[in-house]
Amino acid sequence: MIRSASQCSTTLERTMNERASLTISDGCATILLRRSEARNALDCDTIDALRRCIDAATVECNTKRGIVRSLVLAGEGKSFCAGMDLKGVLHDPVRMGDMLRGLSSALLALRRLPVPTIARVQGAAVGGGCGLAVVCDFAITHPEAKLGYPEVDLGVCPAVVAPWLVRRIGAGPARAMLLAGGTMGGDEAAARGLVTRCVPATELDAEVAALAARLATGGAEALACTKRMLNELDGSLDEKIAAEAAELSARVIAGPEAQASLTRLFAPKPQGGPAGAGNPAR
Repeated sequence: MIRSASQCSTTLERTMNERASLTISDGCATILLRRSEARNALDCDTIDALRRCIDAATVECNTKRGIVRSLVLAGEGKSFCAGMDLKGVLHDPVRMGDMLRGLSSALLALRRLPVPTIARVQGAAVGGGCGLAVVCDFAITHPEAKLGYPEVDLGVCPAVVAPWLVRRIGAGPARAMLLAGGTMGGDEAAARGLVTRCVPATELDAEVAALAARLATGGAEALACTKRMLNELDGSLDEKIAAEAAELSARVIAGPEAQASLTRLFAPKPQGGPAGAGNPAR
């Protein structure tokens, strides 16, 4: 029996090593990235916490079918997710590869969730962070947000996110976006199909809540079956592609071109220059 929203009060609150949390309230699960001091950049611990939250959400969705009706993926603070945090593993290709494989696996697990997923995208959603937004069924952002795939600008191959972008906007537009690199604002991201909707920043939470409420009116079994069919039709469940993409990204990022580019990016800035070492997450 499907419970009403009033019967679906908070049923779960779980924190995964302080980098991500999963809560369920009023039939909506929320995974929150909790590394706001680094704009929710994805280091090893954050990727691990994210994956464990996704796995826990999968169990909840499957065992409480009809109660958990949607999932929101969000980032704490000013940014959704600023991408991969490579600074700490710059000269450690093994750990770099592990991070990329972990992200690829997490994206696949997120796509496999049996309930509709919504990315709440504020601030930055760059590189792997943009991949998280694109793998969700819906993504809502605001005009001032910064989204995109600047990997090639840094000598890095965006193979991990490429299959998901192709499924989102099509092969031709994805080719143009990934080869050109760079980022774009929320309005352009919506126009190019990268996100579902772009609303004023002050309306972002309300828009996400309204969509979650709208999805809750659909049949739970019908939504799950439709999502499973769509995943099969577009190849979303292909583990081989996801694994090969991770290996390709790992091989390129360990190469001399990427290492030289990233070393320049993370080099200490001269005194009197901009604070910090630039964006640590791509």
